[in-house]
Amino acid sequence: MVSFLEFEKPIAELEARVIELRATASAGDIDIGGEIEKLEHRAARLLVDTYAKLTPWQKTQVARHPDRPHFKDYVAGMFDNYMPLAGDRAFSDDQAILGGFATLGDRRVMVIGHEKGDDTASRVRHNFGMAKPEGYRKAIRLMQLADRFGLPVVTLVDTSGAFPGVQAEERGQAEAIARSTEQCLALGVPMVAAVVGEGGSGGAVALAAANRVLMFEHAVYSVISPEGCASILWRTANRASDAATAMQVTAQHLKALGVIDRIVPEPAGGAHREPMQAIARLGAAIGEELDSLASMSGPDLRTDRADKFLAIGA
Repeated sequence: MVSFLEFEKPIAELEARVIELRATASAGDIDIGGEIEKLEHRAARLLVDTYAKLTPWQKTQVARHPDRPHFKDYVAGMFDNYMPLAGDRAFSDDQAILGGFATLGDRRVMVIGHEKGDDTASRVRHNFGMAKPEGYRKAIRLMQLADRFGLPVVTLVDTSGAFPGVQAEERGQAEAIARSTEQCLALGVPMVAAVVGEGGSGGAVALAAANRVLMFEHAVYSVISPEGCASILWRTANRASDAATAMQVTAQHLKALGVIDRIVPEPAGGAHREPMQAIARLGAAIGEELDSLASMSGPDLRTDRADKFLAIGA
């Protein structure tokens, strides 16, 4: 069953009516196949029309949809021969960031990403994708390992932000984020990052300072959440919709601003409706970007990254 968002209520009503008519048709001798087909076409058309004109706040809701694919889904559907690696070799293993060796097509890569979890127990275990310093230090360790073995780095970004708790600050949260960002920029191997859901603040940038930054069509990427921005500017989170619009958090805005390089289309109704199709599209896009970077030397890759980020906002 699809979990419907607030703005999807008209779609939900039509799809519920289709289900009711199917049940009626299967229970009796009345032929209502034509009526069912008409309703299905109406629902499909309404779904496409609705998603073609989403507001930034509605896109934020879609990016947070609990049924969107998560890191483990991408690993299962996009990569082969995944070998997870754990720990930062200093404090502990942060389950909010996962990673390891994997194969994408015929290319061996290091894949790293945020994992939010998909039920209550796993969300608690993965801290809702909000990494602590040891998570970013694990990412640094894996990036350094990839650099040593000449493996491209692929990162999947999906976090509301780094964990803001007292213990995280005591263990050097800001420094860990800065070091992870620095490590991304220092890599002598190709790096491709994809914002697959939420890209929140430095917690996202720490895994996204890449040669190529991709975003799903309905993902969002911003320095602060719309609720956080609204709370600062208007002293109320109720104006999150206004904040999302003003912040220009959508892939379409960010592509125009030069913050990201490529938008990956999602299936009709978002990645959560057809997760395998979304995963396949992202995998193909990442493969194409890695192919385009394959011939570049280490110094050229570092220069490419530096030029890219220094040009933003110029």
